[in-house]
Amino acid sequence: MKSFLLIIQLIVSVSLVILILMQSRSGGLGTAFGSSTTIYRSRRGVEKLFTYFTIILAILFFFLSIILLLI
Repeated sequence: MKSFLLIIQLIVSVSLVILILMQSRSGGLGTAFGSSTTIYRSRRGVEKLFTYFTIILAILFFFLSIILLLI
């Protein structure tokens, strides 16, 4: 059972990394310090789908980590 959960966690973690890397970048390092000159826009279409999948995979990764810790 533990090895099955480890394999699932590995798949989830790799998928999470790929989804994060596929998301569009908006600005670079300048936006981290507040010097962004872009206007906020809402996410639409595929960007919104990537955001939802990223949140779902992050929550799944968290719960799998907790379950593996307790086993």
